[in-house]
Amino acid sequence: MPRKLSKSPAGKGLRTPARKAAPVAAKRPKGTAKVAVQASAALSQERIVRALETIAAHLSAQGKPALERESFKEADAYVWHPDGRLAPVPRVSRVELFLLKGVDRMRDILMENTERFANGLPANNALLWGARGMGKSSLVKAAHASINAERKPADRLKLIEIHREDIESLPMLMEKLRDASFNFIVFIDDLSFDGNDASYKSLKAVLEGGIEGRPENVILYATSNRRHLLARDMIENERSTAINPGEAVEEKVSLSDRFGLWLGFHRCSQDEYLAMVRGYCSHFGVKVDDEALEREALEWSTTRGSRSGRVAWQFVQELAGRLGVKLTAK
Repeated sequence: MPRKLSKSPAGKGLRTPARKAAPVAAKRPKGTAKVAVQASAALSQERIVRALETIAAHLSAQGKPALERESFKEADAYVWHPDGRLAPVPRVSRVELFLLKGVDRMRDILMENTERFANGLPANNALLWGARGMGKSSLVKAAHASINAERKPADRLKLIEIHREDIESLPMLMEKLRDASFNFIVFIDDLSFDGNDASYKSLKAVLEGGIEGRPENVILYATSNRRHLLARDMIENERSTAINPGEAVEEKVSLSDRFGLWLGFHRCSQDEYLAMVRGYCSHFGVKVDDEALEREALEWSTTRGSRSGRVAWQFVQELAGRLGVKLTAK
């Protein structure tokens, strides 16, 4: 049925059919939207703050210096880990200083240098290089123990070993030790560099030349079979590929120059080798006829193809095991 058209109020023209008014949205109280935005922003900010606090706490737990937790009173030796931990070593694997034979001159020089450092006097970083098995690392550990033997706990030297593969974290270790109240020997065993290894630059900066320099309470002792810490083929490769071969080789060879002391260890003579064997046997109470001991010791070194302190110790271990003697000092 057709709808009727209503007249306009003024009688002019026709009005369109009346439409149902659309529902009007309820008006929000004035200021509600602004409050909601502010609440949302405050919540987001709170979440960010909590997240940052969690991250900071996690990093602090990982990187917190060990010196703050135990002040180095727990042990005289530690092993450095690149995540910032210093793990105490309750018992160091070492031999007594007097058992190291054939290294008298190197022993005296290193002991004098270490004692000066322990007394707060100027001392040099030391590189102990040369023949394998001749007691380089044993001398470092024995010197540390000997210096501490008659010192009060507050005056003891602390020995910290850092592994060769962790050298890039050495600057972080230096920062942790800088403000400590003890003096430290940082020990790097079997140090050498091969191929394109560039971690030696971290060591160079710590030894000499860095803007902060080596802390006054830290000294570095390193052992290596190489005098210049580089393989011969590595040096030759630098010469053959560099634009200026001399400068390329000089950069890497200069690492050794930053050690103030170079202590060379060479292969021992037969008499020195036998003196090492007799010294070990006497110290640990391994009783054998001297003629038989000499004969067996020389035969052992012949089968090994070398004479050294390590070979002498390995022979004494074999002999003591065969005779049922435990290697404990008498």
